[in-house]
Amino acid sequence: MPWGPSCPVGSPMVLLATALLLSMLLDPALLLTPEPRGPPTPGPEPALHARFDPRAMRLAWDCREDATASRCALTPRGGDPVVKKPRKQECWCNFEDTSLHRGVLLEVQVNTSQRSFREKVLYTNPGAEGTAARNFSCVIYDVDFMNCTWARGPAAPADVQYFLYIRDSRRKQERECPRYTPHLGTHLGCHLRNLSGLTFRNYFLLNGSSRATARIQFLDSILSTKEIERYGPPANVSISCNATSCLIRWDTPRTRRALSHREFQYQLDVQRKSAPPGGRSPLIEVSGDLGNRYHFPSSEPRSKHVVQIRAADARALQWGSWSEPVEFGSEDAGGSLLLLYLLVVLGTLLTALGLGFLFKRFLRVQTLFPPVPQIKDKLSDSHQITWAEFTPGAGKGDPEEVLAVEEVPRPSDGV
Repeated sequence: MPWGPSCPVGSPMVLLATALLLSMLLDPALLLTPEPRGPPTPGPEPALHARFDPRAMRLAWDCREDATASRCALTPRGGDPVVKKPRKQECWCNFEDTSLHRGVLLEVQVNTSQRSFREKVLYTNPGAEGTAARNFSCVIYDVDFMNCTWARGPAAPADVQYFLYIRDSRRKQERECPRYTPHLGTHLGCHLRNLSGLTFRNYFLLNGSSRATARIQFLDSILSTKEIERYGPPANVSISCNATSCLIRWDTPRTRRALSHREFQYQLDVQRKSAPPGGRSPLIEVSGDLGNRYHFPSSEPRSKHVVQIRAADARALQWGSWSEPVEFGSEDAGGSLLLLYLLVVLGTLLTALGLGFLFKRFLRVQTLFPPVPQIKDKLSDSHQITWAEFTPGAGKGDPEEVLAVEEVPRPSDGV
């Protein structure tokens, strides 16, 4: 029985069926062995992008929604770290004004529910070493005036120019020096006549510029107005004297802020007007607790004296200027006192000479007139009175002369 019609092996239908079967067998989804996979490619490490603004003294970073706690710190070079803990929703820390010219290290740490992030920022003083100004200092005097001075840096170029900026602690007011003091064309000082914008603590920034170099290092400092103020001289110095002492009084000097008596210390310079060179009296220290008065021991008659007073903070002892000299005593009293001293010395000398003369005269009288012999009473034994006369030859074998006296009866006795 014949087979039906047959298909040749190389026909198109056979080739199509074979290709379809092979594609199904080689499909990875149908294979029993899993497809091998390599290690996952690591993604970029998340960063906080911490940044520091020296003008605002603020360290900021990118906020993270899953943050649970934050901590930041500022460590000056050679100092102790200042640690701050911002609130949960804050992504910044504000620090108090700090000197930055030596460099500071800032650090922020943010904790999340999964991990902890930490970044550091090193703030340096850009510019060539030794170009910054040096020996910066300020002094407040007469309450409303301030002078600041500084010196050129040892490596500063010849055309360097410095500029001073002052900012109060609340960062509400910043101003440049209104009146510079130049020296050979370079600003080396500043004078201010209005200190109304200054607070208790102030930030001073001294930077520079030059055409010879791209950057000049800056110098900054934190100064307290109380520490740099020099008190004016005490006013209304008055003196009243009695027979034994003089009472010196004065008024408290005017200061930028009200102070109690105990915060003052005074020095009194009381000198005799006619004192010889090198004979100055030491300064007298007086505490403000004594109520601006001092009892100076001086008895009458007193010579002419001159007194001056100056004041300072009892803690800092930065002395201010001396008050105007005030005199007390009398010029004639000095001459009278000297005359009195001379009279006392002369009287003492004359008395000593007189006593010496009298003593010498007494010795001479004793030599010319020897002592009178004493009478020896022997009536109780022999009713005789013997006069013993001591002659210069007595005791050398010479015979003694004895005078015998007989008792003669009186006429009334009936003889």
